[in-house]
Amino acid sequence: MTEIHAQPPEPPTLASRPRSRAAHARACRSLVGGVNSPVRAFGAVGGVPVTVARASGAHVEDIDGNRYIDFVGSWGPAIVGHAHAEVVDAVRRAAERGLSFGAPSEAETELAELVLSALPGHDRVRFVNSGTEACMSAVRLARAATGREFVIKFAGNYHGHADAMLVEAGSGAATHGVPTSPGVSRDIARATLTCHFNDPNSVAEMFGKHPDQIAAVLVEPVAGNMGLVRPDDAFLPSLRDLCNRHGALLVFDEVMTGFRVAWGGYQNVCGVRPDLTCLGKVVGGGMPAAAYAGPAILMDQVSPSGPVYQAGTLSGNPVAMAAGLATLQLCRQPGFYERLGRRADAVADGLAAIASRRGIPLQTSAIGGMLGVTFAERPVRNFEDAKSGNHDRFAAFFHAMLERGVWLPPSSYEAWFISAAHTDPDVERTLAAVEDALGAVA
Repeated sequence: MTEIHAQPPEPPTLASRPRSRAAHARACRSLVGGVNSPVRAFGAVGGVPVTVARASGAHVEDIDGNRYIDFVGSWGPAIVGHAHAEVVDAVRRAAERGLSFGAPSEAETELAELVLSALPGHDRVRFVNSGTEACMSAVRLARAATGREFVIKFAGNYHGHADAMLVEAGSGAATHGVPTSPGVSRDIARATLTCHFNDPNSVAEMFGKHPDQIAAVLVEPVAGNMGLVRPDDAFLPSLRDLCNRHGALLVFDEVMTGFRVAWGGYQNVCGVRPDLTCLGKVVGGGMPAAAYAGPAILMDQVSPSGPVYQAGTLSGNPVAMAAGLATLQLCRQPGFYERLGRRADAVADGLAAIASRRGIPLQTSAIGGMLGVTFAERPVRNFEDAKSGNHDRFAAFFHAMLERGVWLPPSSYEAWFISAAHTDPDVERTLAAVEDALGAVA
């Protein structure tokens, strides 16, 4: 979830993208804000969004014919690169058999088996259409399974746009939620309790304030919506311990990190086992698909096996299942994540070195195919640290990189995504652009 600061000035020129400018003006007459998801509107960086014509491998091309090295990656799903031949072929073959059945297909079971093979302690999976649905459904299940009402989340963690999750921290270290979007009922928001990421004491205090009332702790194990913020070594184990002691469920939102930072997800890196896992992005291979998973004792409480209702007309869509299955089969090839991680580290280390030479305060971190960049003096450990960054400088940097042919997420709160299609020359060209861009915004 992106916090909008005072809008920076327009970039110096958009003359090289006149068709994008015209396309956005046209879109604004029929689409809300000219977009179908707010961060695409360039609200945090200023200027007119670029309209994409096509994407292939590690590159996107806009409707003016400009080509960019892509670090958005459709916000994470394009882990094997855009339009990978094997994924496209799987989608084409599935589409020829029918776009949607409204009935079971073998593809659902095949993808479910592959997903579960990567998640120890998980026996069942339910496919849905978006990360929002996955998190919303997991929270509903946690409340039903525990008979409790409250859910803990963390400031700066984004779990989709369900009403109960559009809540952030108040002035204290841990407080009852306050709605952060009009239309969210205070009665709904009050059941969401907000703590600070990397602060287990705030979680312990919350359990103390609400004994036997907290159903679940919901967390991004690696935060990807305040830049990229790694958990402290003791943070996730402490959440596991607190949930065990207080009879609450631990829910990992691995919509971003699932099959992105490692096979399965970050839980296979840190060794902390959640009770429920939410997945999205990579598991759909670029098609609208997501999932939540857990042990049979919990998941069998979901309809039709149990009383917790959740349904979806297009859930388990056969074309989306084919894309996800083809993508994961590519991801499980030997050395896939090691190569991905090396490339992300090369970009992050290069960024840090260039900024250091130029005397520009910059914090960067990378894991697997994700990295984060914040123009800040001190390391980013939580949302307050992320908010203290120089967002105007990031906006200038974003446009300077765009003009040099490198496509970044248009907000310093968003993680960058690297794919297996990025090459050493892509990294070299990106760092050359960084050298010029940081010089321009120093």
